[in-house]
Parts: sequence; C-alpha cells; structure tokens
Amino acid sequence: MTLSQLTLHNFRNYPELRLNAAPGFMVFSGANGAGKTNILEAVSMLAPGRGLRRAALRDIAYQHGPGDFAVAAQLDDVHLGSGTSVETPERRKTRINEAMVPTNDLAEWLSILWLTPAMDRLFTEGASGRRNFLDRLVTALEPAHAGNCARYEAARRERNRLLADGYQADRDWMDGLDVQLARFGSLVAEARSRVVVALNEGLQQSDGSIFATPHLHLADDQLHTEEQLHQMLRQSRSADRAAGRTTRGPHRTDLKVFHAAKRQPAEKCSTGEQKALLFSIILAHADLIAERRTGRPILLLDEVAAHLDPQRRAALFDKLATRGGQVWLTGTEPDLFVDIPHNALHFEVSDGTVTPR
Repeated sequence: MTLSQLTLHNFRNYPELRLNAAPGFMVFSGANGAGKTNILEAVSMLAPGRGLRRAALRDIAYQHGPGDFAVAAQLDDVHLGSGTSVETPERRKTRINEAMVPTNDLAEWLSILWLTPAMDRLFTEGASGRRNFLDRLVTALEPAHAGNCARYEAARRERNRLLADGYQADRDWMDGLDVQLARFGSLVAEARSRVVVALNEGLQQSDGSIFATPHLHLADDQLHTEEQLHQMLRQSRSADRAAGRTTRGPHRTDLKVFHAAKRQPAEKCSTGEQKALLFSIILAHADLIAERRTGRPILLLDEVAAHLDPQRRAALFDKLATRGGQVWLTGTEPDLFVDIPHNALHFEVSDGTVTPR
C-alpha cells in the first residue's frame, strides 16, 4: 500500500500542494508550526474517520480560503479523493476513480496507522479514546468494521432519543432498534475480540528487546453474540429509560493494556514505557495487516524520533526498513534521521512550503 502522489487543496496551511511519493521513508523536517503534521493529517484523511487530529471539518479548511478542502492521492492506478465543498463544509465527500462512494469504502483500498504526540495520553485519559484507537486498528484489518460501527452508533443515537422522550408510544420502533443494535453491536464486539486475540498472539512472538511487550484485554460486558446483546437490551430498558440513554453494550468497551514483563497496567507505567507499549502495538498490527491483507499499511509517525534514544531510534528505523512499506515521518531536526536508509525521500517544510532536500 504505497501512495505515489499526494495533492492538497485548501488543506490547513496549504492552499495548494502536490507531492510525489515513493515506497520506503518519506521524511519531513522543519520548525514547529511549519506544517509537517498537516501533511500526515492529510494522508490520514484517506482513511475512514476524522483523521489523526480528530478535528472538525471546518477547522481543516485553509483559513484564508472559501471554506472547502480536498485531499487526493494516487494508489497504483486508483485515484482516491476526499474533502468538503463550500456549500456543505460540514459534510465529507469521497470519490474513488471519480465515482462518489461512502467514506468508509476507503478502508477497502488503504490501511493507515499512526502515532502522534497526543496519543501519549491514550492510557491515562477516558475509555472513548482507547475505543477509537482500537476501532481504527480493527478497520485497518477488517474494513467492514467501520460501517458496522457507524450503523451501531446511528441506531444507538436514535434509541437514546426515544429513551429521553419516554418511548411509550414508540415501543415497536424501540423493538426494531434493539434488533439493529444487537446485530451490528455483536459484529463490532466480535471483530474487536478477533483483533485483540490476533494482536496478543503476534506480540508474544515479537522482539521485546527494543520496546516493551504489551498484553491487550477488552474490559466490557462480555457480550459477543447477537442473542446475548438483544436479551440484555430488552432487560435493561427500565434502567436505560431512567438514565435517558443506553447504559450497556459495545459502546462501553474499554481497551486495557498491560506491560507484560512487569504485569502492570499501562496507565501506571512511566511515560517512556507507555510510548514503548504503543510502538509495540502499532508495529505488531502492521505485521498482522501485512500477513492478512495485500500489503503493509502506510505508517504515519509524527515526532516519534525525538523521544527515542539514538540506539532505539536506529533499531526502529532498521526494523521499519526491513519490513518494507511506506512510512511518513516528521521531526524538527534532520539529524534525527541520519540512520534512515539513503533511498529515503527528505523534505524541508517551512511556512507551508515543502522543498526536497
């Protein structure tokens, strides 16, 4: 999975930008605020979801533009594009080979994984961030997951509306929503469980000499079948009506991560150990995608090199080079990438301009 060209229109601080890309490493260096992360965010918009910043669509558009933005890329002979229009700046539209498609269809063509500085707080903040992280991992491996999550959430929002309104006159509609929640919720829960099991198996075989080895666990209601979930929804209606919302189900799942060697929850580990655990998960997941899909995923690594000592940095670059695929990296100093293979493409970013080095 390798992009050969990336084109931006009114994206963040880029009124227009066209980059030729290649397999291997794409390295962007420059001062803070120059626009390095914006390039990685643009690539992340070629996957379902809200991108690596999870920003509102209006915030992505170029500040001095009319309010629209577009990201386009070439993947072999396939043209991918996603963005907004001036007329509908809050609605994202996606095209594949000029045909309008649901944005979730992007997952059929590309798997994209990323690590950003904001993810350093993943283990210490609320469960919703960890669910989003897990669902991105699942979608990268099983593209249908994005659609199942969207259908589950749509049914849950409608069910919550009925609960808040006191659904007495809409009992049949509530019954229908429970059927939908059970169907799509079970698919979501089962996919999450499959990926966690597969990741744990891969992590057990991974080299723990560079980064700490994690163990993943799903903390939820242990409802993985459609029948179980449907029964639970019916039984909890009284409690849900009192709360005005759906209180149980896959939307309550939490991803728990443990430092395997220390048998310690990730949130109790040091900041460095937490980052190492994240690295291990992403690298193991990239291997899993390469094994089960048609190619390695695109990796977006934002400001990761600065937080590694020279030995681990060189080991990471060597591991990535050995495995292959396309890796997009950012850093403030070019010297951080001296151990990158010589065939890497290096770019200098300054005030919204990108120049080959």
